[in-house]
Amino acid sequence: MPEDGAGCSVRRLHWPWGAKAVLALLCLVMVPCSVYLILPTRGQQQQLEPPGWDIAELQLNHAGPRQDPRLCWQGGPALGRTFLHGPELDDGQLRVRRKGIYRLHIQVTLANCPSRQISVPRNATVTVGICASTAYSLMRLPFNGHCTVSSQRLAPLAVGDALCTNLTLPLLPSQNADQTFFGIQWVHPGT
Repeated sequence: MPEDGAGCSVRRLHWPWGAKAVLALLCLVMVPCSVYLILPTRGQQQQLEPPGWDIAELQLNHAGPRQDPRLCWQGGPALGRTFLHGPELDDGQLRVRRKGIYRLHIQVTLANCPSRQISVPRNATVTVGICASTAYSLMRLPFNGHCTVSSQRLAPLAVGDALCTNLTLPLLPSQNADQTFFGIQWVHPGT
C-alpha cells in the first residue's frame, strides 16, 4: 500500500525573469524598511544605554600631617587606575554633575597599621556626606579597632552636590591606592 502523499505530483511554477526581478526589488525595498521599524529611535537608545556614564574612581591626594578631617582625592589617566567621567573634582572633593541615584563606595586603610605604636581610637570613623550640609551624612563607618573600613551604598544625589569624606583626626590614611580609594557610579535617574 502506498504511503500518504506518494504518487502526488507537485506542480512547479515557472516564474518569468521579470517577476523574479520585481520580487527581488520588493525585498530590497521592504527589508530596510522593516529593519528601520524594528530598530529603536534615538530617544529609546538613550534609555537603553547601560548606566555608568557618570562614574569616578579616585585615589587619595595627601602629603604630610593632616590639619583638616577632610580627605582630598585625585583622579585621571596619569594616575593609573583612577578616572573621572561626568563628575568633577573641586578642591579634592567629588562634585556631581547629573541628578540621580548613585552607588558610592569607599575603603580607607590607616597608615602604619597594625603597629604597636598606633592604637585605633574607639571613636575613629570615616564619614561620607554632602559638603554643604554637615547634618546630612550618607555613610558613617567606625573602625571598631580594625585598620580598614570599607562599604558601599546607594544614595540620591542632586546636580552640584559635593561629597566630603572625613577621617577622624589625627589618624593618617594609607597612600596605597589598593588600600584607600573612593568612587561613585550613576545607576538610575531617580525621581
